[in-house]
Amino acid sequence: MSDLAAEVTAALARSILPSVIARGATGIRVIAADDGVITLKADGSPGAVLPIIGRIEAQIRAAVPAVTAVRLASTDPAPQSPEAGDLREAAQRVLDAEVNPTIAAHRGHVTVASADGGWVRIRLEGGCQGCSLAEVTIRQGIEPLLRARLPGLTGVAGATDHEAGTDPFFSPEKR
Repeated sequence: MSDLAAEVTAALARSILPSVIARGATGIRVIAADDGVITLKADGSPGAVLPIIGRIEAQIRAAVPAVTAVRLASTDPAPQSPEAGDLREAAQRVLDAEVNPTIAAHRGHVTVASADGGWVRIRLEGGCQGCSLAEVTIRQGIEPLLRARLPGLTGVAGATDHEAGTDPFFSPEKR
């Protein structure tokens, strides 16, 4: 491991790893360090890291000035990854059969917004839009289920505008 990779690894452990784990990934690690460009790989739930990659880069660059850029490596899709349209349809079928009936009790619904490169972007609607437990639902419920059912899945990313939610099931205001 290069000195730069070691410094970044130490910075990850010190201040970034707890946030990554709290979002649902099991870890984040340096897989390449080349000319100041760091490539990271998230383990467990790579989609959990996407919304905070900008903050991760800012923290790494502040802690290790030699870093000029931070990239997130995509996980390798299964060897026979389905086409985007097939993945989108398959993911929606799983959501409709196994997720939506359950979250309907919370006035919620999940749809597939898009699928590309093994990634599925989902939109939470109804009582799930703006819900304070939406990220937990994605990382601990929806993503593991989709990963188990769809071998070509690389990860799940959220596409929900939570600020536009008008009646979230669990809201900070309802406490």
